[in-house]
Parts: sequence; C-alpha cells; structure tokens
Amino acid sequence: MKSRLAKSCVCCGSQNLKKSPAILMPFISDRVFDWKPVEINDSWGLNTISNGMAYSICNSLLCQACQHLFLDIRFDDLEMKKLYEGYREEQYTNLREKYEPGYKEKNECLNLGNNYLAEIESFLSPYLKEAANILDWGGDSGENTPFKSTANLIHIYDISEKQTLPPAIKVNEKTLCKTHYDLIVCSHVLEHIPYPLDILKAIKKIIDNDSILYIELPYENFIRNSTDMGISHELKNHWHEHINFFNEKSIEMMIGNVGFKVLELNKLKVSAETCDYVFQVICQLNVVEY
Repeated sequence: MKSRLAKSCVCCGSQNLKKSPAILMPFISDRVFDWKPVEINDSWGLNTISNGMAYSICNSLLCQACQHLFLDIRFDDLEMKKLYEGYREEQYTNLREKYEPGYKEKNECLNLGNNYLAEIESFLSPYLKEAANILDWGGDSGENTPFKSTANLIHIYDISEKQTLPPAIKVNEKTLCKTHYDLIVCSHVLEHIPYPLDILKAIKKIIDNDSILYIELPYENFIRNSTDMGISHELKNHWHEHINFFNEKSIEMMIGNVGFKVLELNKLKVSAETCDYVFQVICQLNVVEY
C-alpha cells in the first residue's frame, strides 16, 4: 500500500528529506476532503489558539539528493478521482471560482489549447518519422496532441470522460498493449500524480525499443527563480494541483530510475506575459546491449 504521507522522494527514492509547514489551498482541501476554511473567533472560547482563518495544513518536502520539491500528502485513487473527475467542467470550475475569483475566465483561455504546438513539433521532428502512430497518455480531448494533421493514428489514454477531438480516438489498456507507437506523449501529467514513477513504469510496459517518449512538465517559476540561491522548501508555503515541482536533476533521476535515457532536455518559454516555462524531455528505453 502506498503511503498517505511521503516518506521518501517520489523521483529518486532518497529518504533524506527536509520539510517545512505549509497549507493546502482551500479549493483542493474542499474538493478532495470536504475540508473547508473556518474562522476562529472569540465564540470558540479557545485560550491557547489565536483568532483568525484556519486552513488545512501540510508540509513542503525537499529531497536533498535530487532537489525535488513536493507536497507530503499523496492522494489515493479515490481522492484523485474526486479531484479530477469532470476536470475543468462546470462543477469543478464553479467551486474553484468560489475560492479563486477570475478562474472561469482563465479556464476559458485554457480550453482554447496551448499556442506552442509548432515548437513542440519542431523539437520532436528530428526523432520521429512522418505519419507516426501516436499515443497521448493523459491527453484529455487531444486538443494539445502534436502532429494531429500528419499522424497515422492518434490514441488518447485518459481517465477523464471527455469526448476526443478528431482524429484522436480514446483507447483502453487492451489496445495499448497490442499497438506499436512511434511516439508516446506524457504532457503535464506527472506534476499532478502522487507517484509519478508508477506512470512511467506503466508506459515502459507498452513502449517499444525504437519508440520515443516525450515528457512535458512545468518549469515552475518558483523553481526557476530559486536556482541561483538553491531551492528553499521553507518559502513554498502553499500547494495546489501541482504537487510535484520538478527540476532538471530530479527529472533525469526519475527517468533513469525507471529505465529510460534522456536524449534531449530543453527549457521552453511558453508565455511572454507571465514568463512561464516548460521542460521538454525526449527519452527512450535504455536498452543494454550484450
């Protein structure tokens, strides 16, 4: 059974962790646990606790081996279902708007898809043949799947119930096991997952030796702006949907631990307005030849 609270690094397995108190953002605590913020006042009659707003507590953990920064709470399958069922649909959006005014407008922009698919395709093209078979693992509707206009086939494997956009087709595990994929995409998935190694191990079971795995992850501004002075877990005082904050070393150790090798790692600026960046990682099975 997986641990409720992480005891070791979810990327490299080290138990050399530092921790610092933080809070779980109220949207997450409400949607997952039905824990709502509460205001403590004089009517409570508490002698040793100060008045003020009370939020759900947690810890920020920092691995001393690979510098991976992550939330100590590791959601189980039922909690993940509560959080992501109907992801960014009406009920989800309404609750998030309640706690985070302005989210609905942001969500409308997100639904338009990303604006850097051309850069993704350019990055991948040297490693990929034309008319490829593509699997988008966690690809939602397929809106952001690369090579939609040139792929031989596009399969989507995702827990959501969203309808896929043509030419993408939603598939099950049985189809995964009997289909050869030239490219497997795992984009903006692992930052949400309690145990990201499990996803990569599942992908490893169905990927072929000559296939390419493309992983895309947020290069969080918190990490990017911390690199010169070192990552400080003490400054990470709140957690939202992204429960894993990756850096270059933690990515490489995570991928290596599963049995993949990194062919290329890039940092791409995707928004001039907010200075958002992503990690782009191309990897392949690390096949040992005898």
